[in-house]
Amino acid sequence: MVFPTADRILFFIKTHGPVSTATLARKLDLTTEAARQQVQKLVAAGLVEGRQQPAAGAGRPRQDWVLTEAGNRRFPDTHAQLTTQLIDSIRQLFGEEGLDRLIAKREAEARAAYAAACDGKSLEERLRQLAQVRSNEGYMARVERDGADWLLVEDHCPICAAAQACQGFCRSELQLFQEIAGKDTQVAREQHLLAGGGRCVYRIHKV
Repeated sequence: MVFPTADRILFFIKTHGPVSTATLARKLDLTTEAARQQVQKLVAAGLVEGRQQPAAGAGRPRQDWVLTEAGNRRFPDTHAQLTTQLIDSIRQLFGEEGLDRLIAKREAEARAAYAAACDGKSLEERLRQLAQVRSNEGYMARVERDGADWLLVEDHCPICAAAQACQGFCRSELQLFQEIAGKDTQVAREQHLLAGGGRCVYRIHKV
C-alpha cells in the first residue's frame, strides 16, 4: 500500500518527533524542498507546528516539527467521547471509589492477559513480547536499548481521552509494566504524552 507523502510525514513525526525538515527529507527519500513544502501544508492545516531547538554551537536555533493536538487526533483514540462520558457518569453515580474499582478490574484483566503473552525467560524477551501486545492494542510500542537499560517507547495512546479524564489508568499501566519486568528491575516513566511529551517512554533498569 502506498501512502500519500503528507501521511508518511505525519506518521514519521508521530513516531520520531521532534524532527527537522532535513531529517524528514533524508528518512523519507524526499528533496529538502519537497519536504519543506509538505510540512508547510501540514502547518497551514493545523496538524504540525514548529518547535525551536537550541543550536549545538554558536549558530541559529534549529526548528523541529511536532504534531499539534489536531495532528495527534489523526491517530485513533478508541471511542474518545463515549469513554469520557462513561467515566464522568461513573464518577457521578459511584464516586471515586467506584472509578478505582473499575480501574482495578481492568488492571486485573490486563495482568492476566499480559502474563500469558509475556512469558519470556529473559527481561529482553518479556519486554519485546510486551511491546508486541501493546502495539496490537494500538500503542505503537517498541523496545530500544539505552546503555545497560531498556526503553519501552509508546508513540501513541489509544485511550488518551480516558487517561486525561482519569490519571488512574496511567498509574495502573506503570504498575503492570513493573510486574512484567520483574522484581529485580525498576520501571520509571521518563516521558508522558499527557504531560506534553511526544510519546510515553519507560526506562527499565536492572537493580
